[in-house]
Amino acid sequence: MPRKSSASRGARWSAGADPPLLKPLLLGLAARVPGLNQRVVNRGTGGTNRAEYCYGVWLKHLVLLQERGFEGVPRTLGELGPGDSLGVGLAALLSGAETYFALDVKPYATLAANESILEELIELFARRAPRPTRGWPDFDALLDARLFPSHVLGEEHLRRTLAPERLAALRAALRSGSSSDGTLTIVYKAPWSSSEVVARDSLDLLLSHSVMEHVEDIGDAYRACSAWLRPGGWMSHQIDFGSHGLAHAWNGCWAYSSELWWRLIAARRDCRINRQPVSAHLRELRANGFEPALELRHARTDGIARARLAPAWRHLSDADLCCAGVFLQAQKPAS
Repeated sequence: MPRKSSASRGARWSAGADPPLLKPLLLGLAARVPGLNQRVVNRGTGGTNRAEYCYGVWLKHLVLLQERGFEGVPRTLGELGPGDSLGVGLAALLSGAETYFALDVKPYATLAANESILEELIELFARRAPRPTRGWPDFDALLDARLFPSHVLGEEHLRRTLAPERLAALRAALRSGSSSDGTLTIVYKAPWSSSEVVARDSLDLLLSHSVMEHVEDIGDAYRACSAWLRPGGWMSHQIDFGSHGLAHAWNGCWAYSSELWWRLIAARRDCRINRQPVSAHLRELRANGFEPALELRHARTDGIARARLAPAWRHLSDADLCCAGVFLQAQKPAS
């Protein structure tokens, strides 16, 4: 029997589901092999290993929260999935926060990396550095001429938060979990297995950045948000609905008709995604007592067409199918 050409194989796949990509498939298989999963697959999460990235992420969430009515800087905050460093939380502490909970599925961050990121962040705040990249969503119109949020982080405020004695306390808290005077606290739980790791009704803010698409049970995640936030507290999430390299098209993750192929490919721990669309997040958000105060969608029309959706995902609306990302902010009811 003659061997099928690559052109004919491509035609067959273009008529149906996305083909399994060789590299993700091999990495997925490697994730199941003892010894290989750590050396080949789980090399870190990327992003938060750079101080400028962490700085930009924090400024984005902070400034957009101000527009929704959040005042000042949160005193207590939690972050889901901080990744390779606690840089976003350290930026919040340099802005005036006092207590930071970092919750991850694995201890990606190390003390050495955190200490390096902290010193770089101090330098960025000291010179009132502009936001690093425009990115999405664009919040430049909410910044001053230097592209810095001086309306939130004014000169007198930063003189207090960046005072030498406070920076010394922050360095101590990073090493031991708390400053000697008890004014600054850093709690890093990785992995965390119980919602009791954070006291109920205790956080002013809970945030995540390109993390909620990786959470296995988003209902549990939003229930935890509701439990941990104080009445009137806020949550802020940027969510990426792309395929994370697991399909050719940005939304090709919804084209896999074989769950076996998907499970093999998604075994790669550092890029596993839950494939839940924006409507599922909004549904769980509302089911847990929240209403979006901000819902910014990044729409794309260059992905797969509806005809290529796998049976399990044919219920997706056109809005779901074209939503490549969303920035959500919501406030817990005050009573």
